[in-house]
Amino acid sequence: MSTKIFVPSDTTALAMGADEVAARIEAQARKHGVEIELVRNGSRGLFWLEPMVEVETPAGRVAYGPVEEDDVEALFDAGLLNGGTEHPLSQGLTEEIPYLKKQQRLTFARAGITDPLSIDDYRAHDGFKGLENALKREPQAIVDEVKASGLRGRGGAAFPTGIKWQTVLNAPAEQKYIVCNADEGDSGTFADRLVMECDPYMLIEGMAIAGLAVGATQGYIYLRSEYPVAHRILNEAIARAEAAGYLGDNILGSGKRFDLEVRLGAGAYICGEETSLLESLEGKRGLVRAKPPLPAIVGLFGQPTVVNNVLSLAAVPFILDKGGEAYAEYGMGRSRGTLPLQLAGNVKRGGLIELAFGTTLRALMEDFGGGTFSGRALRAVQVGGPLGAYLPESQWDLPLDYEAFAAEGAVLGHGGVVMFDDTVDMAEQARFSMEFCTVESCGKCTPCRIGSTRGVEVIDRIRAGENRDANLELLTDLCETMVDGSLCAMGGMTPFPVQSVMKHFPEDLQR
Repeated sequence: MSTKIFVPSDTTALAMGADEVAARIEAQARKHGVEIELVRNGSRGLFWLEPMVEVETPAGRVAYGPVEEDDVEALFDAGLLNGGTEHPLSQGLTEEIPYLKKQQRLTFARAGITDPLSIDDYRAHDGFKGLENALKREPQAIVDEVKASGLRGRGGAAFPTGIKWQTVLNAPAEQKYIVCNADEGDSGTFADRLVMECDPYMLIEGMAIAGLAVGATQGYIYLRSEYPVAHRILNEAIARAEAAGYLGDNILGSGKRFDLEVRLGAGAYICGEETSLLESLEGKRGLVRAKPPLPAIVGLFGQPTVVNNVLSLAAVPFILDKGGEAYAEYGMGRSRGTLPLQLAGNVKRGGLIELAFGTTLRALMEDFGGGTFSGRALRAVQVGGPLGAYLPESQWDLPLDYEAFAAEGAVLGHGGVVMFDDTVDMAEQARFSMEFCTVESCGKCTPCRIGSTRGVEVIDRIRAGENRDANLELLTDLCETMVDGSLCAMGGMTPFPVQSVMKHFPEDLQR
């Protein structure tokens, strides 16, 4: 009887040597004359333990990590095939690892458990049940279920998903589209990538359900070009889903159609903004469109279009399987369900943590992150990507909730959390925010294009001690102009991190 061994094959694990570890495991199995079944699963998001090798035992899967190629022989000698726990790299039963056990996993329930490309694995873990339910319902009933869930956009704006879908459903048109924004460009974020690399059928299922809900027959995944592993896995998963009848012109014999393609982005951060993304999808330069009209009414190729983030669409299969109310039982206030949070930067235990809205930032960084990697005191944390505010310790007890963050001038965004210890120069971080905008601005509006350039110059003068008070006043006015006058969130939010440094870390601008 063979022993099943799991070695992740997502980007993070591969970067840490997972292929070499897998090859060494197979070589050791041959050397010991034992039969194994090697499964290349996805990561569970415990990046500080990658590559994390798991072995299936009668008691459950036992984890070892982080495993290097040279550790494999000693692991075999220590009883790896029997789930032996004597080796220093043993983490015990995977499901009992506190980092994982304390999470509420709805979207990432299958991540790391299944073979990402196995439809049988996906079905064995409730896969495609949501789609099967959706095929039995009228479009309005599907939209109503999503409304009942309280699901909001997980890409940053947090707009209610059901309202967006309702708008597209109500719009008369011969052709409608579903567009998945997979241009994950925020610093410290990787949740979208994990969905696509570790559980791609969930995204495919969510998009197909969205198509049934609004009457769209064509979908596009707009994927950032820096994700080659996700690109390969998505294309293979789409081909297999078509062959199995979950996509195409006759979904599960229903007579209903939904086709899906992956389109690669061109490396522009601004294409994370939905209208710029649509321009790029149409083969044009990624420039922000003025709104109105909204993409839900005049979107891709001028047709009604649903544009949702990966995490928003990935939440839909659970909602159509278990019900909107089951999803809404998690969370707080208007923030329902769970949010996949991504811990990065100067952190001891970086990775993905899926929790119901309401946990505090401090609990996330201490209980899961374990503090800084350097062991030094934590000084600042940036939440919501490069356009998010830098939060001082006085704000670390904020509940992770859209409204609670907005009340403090902060954003949850895509759930990226980047930590900095007490060696950070916050004046340099403020400058980086403005400089990032000068590089990534589409250039269509003056406040963003010119304001960010002037912002870098003003911050440089402040740091050099030139007319500091006058330049601080000028920087304040410039930030207000960018917030109020920019065409989209690129220029409108670039001042947020700068303003937070001026408010909470003024001493760094006075050195």
